[in-house]
Amino acid sequence: MTEIKIYNTKARAKEVFEPIDPKNVRLYVCGPTVYDRAHLGNARPVVVFDVLQRLLRHVYGAEHVTYVRNFTDVDDKINATALARKEAGVAGTLEELVHERSNETIDWYLHDMGALGAEEPDEMPRATEYIAPMISMIEELIAKGHAYEAEGHVLFAVESYKEYGALSGRSVDDMIAGARVEVAPYKRNPLDFVLWKPSSDELPGWDSPFGKAPGRGRPGWHIECSAMSLELLGASFDIHGGGNDLQFPHHENEIAQSKCAHPEGSFARYWMHNEMLQVEGKKMSKSLGNFFTVHDLLEQGVPGEVIRFVFLRTHYRKPMNWTEKKREEAEKTLRKWRQFAGGIVAMGGPDAQVVAALSDDLNTHAAITRLEELYKSADAHVFRKSAELLGLLTPELGQWFDGNSAPEADELVEYAISLRTEAKLAKDFARADAMRDLLLSAGVIVKDTPEGVTWEKTSNFDASKLEGI
Repeated sequence: MTEIKIYNTKARAKEVFEPIDPKNVRLYVCGPTVYDRAHLGNARPVVVFDVLQRLLRHVYGAEHVTYVRNFTDVDDKINATALARKEAGVAGTLEELVHERSNETIDWYLHDMGALGAEEPDEMPRATEYIAPMISMIEELIAKGHAYEAEGHVLFAVESYKEYGALSGRSVDDMIAGARVEVAPYKRNPLDFVLWKPSSDELPGWDSPFGKAPGRGRPGWHIECSAMSLELLGASFDIHGGGNDLQFPHHENEIAQSKCAHPEGSFARYWMHNEMLQVEGKKMSKSLGNFFTVHDLLEQGVPGEVIRFVFLRTHYRKPMNWTEKKREEAEKTLRKWRQFAGGIVAMGGPDAQVVAALSDDLNTHAAITRLEELYKSADAHVFRKSAELLGLLTPELGQWFDGNSAPEADELVEYAISLRTEAKLAKDFARADAMRDLLLSAGVIVKDTPEGVTWEKTSNFDASKLEGI
């Protein structure tokens, strides 16, 4: 069986992946808080862990993998968007508007992530469907001395868990200094975090046994993932994933409350975190004008497959920089690949080196480099099957591609450039110059760089001038 290696954040090292049960490999990934459209940074972990679950299914069998990704559908941000709608005159109670907003945003999310080729997980639990297990876990934590009630809230007592901070590698002082912790007089420790809090009659809430006068409340964010993963994957499961911005406090808090409520379990054995995303070398920000959603790009005509390809060119543990140049290069490459292998129904298995690259801590960059080597130098079936393992060249993502239009023109350009290169190698400089002039007349600028030949179309590009070469 293929050996998979994973960089385990908790161990700070790459480790051989050994599932608890090879017949039941379990993966949990933190999903979105559904208050608005998913921006480009939200999409990166979706694509990263989609490739991981594809690899796991390839190695262990599709029926032996359970992939869970949750929806947080009870949150202050969701409440705020619903309140804004109500103040704008939208009919319905505030709770109804919250529910309506959550459903709408979940539909958007699944559509946009599907456009990137992300397969839907086996389970997509909503936090509001698991309130009873959350209450049960909170009661266990109180009974075991790991949580306490204060002014209608229930808080986890961080000092009761001696290993707190092991995942992120931070000291308590560093965590207090760097955390945006809520300052509240009823907290015993600044790092203590909310498991349950009061809720008004208008906002979503559930009856609970907490408080002097038990009443309406709602869960804190961190308890949601602990309860849902317990219900769907058990007290011990294999991999927990998410963006590295979730290491602290979210994942740190998940570990603490899960291990304290169920000390018989190991919770997640391996932790995987993807790095963040930038746009044109800068942090994505509305104030900088470089903030956009996946939906924005799709509406602008950027194919979802192109977005996915740009993501996968960078290793998941490295910061990813989205640029217009990368988008153009990705589309150009995918056009060539689909021209070569897009029309076949792939048979057989993927290339062994592509599988090996993905098995080495999900090295998608190396896998794509290998695909570039395989392009037109291997059986089209092997090439396409290998690309499909990364979620590329799938039929579902091919709607954007018209094999009889732009790709044909690009192929003419590439052919003309290859003739120019051959002429230069043969020292037939007159012919090389003639090919350069022909390309220029067709609206193609060719540049010789240390890395190789590059080209770009101008606004007066006319492929017909290259026909007949």
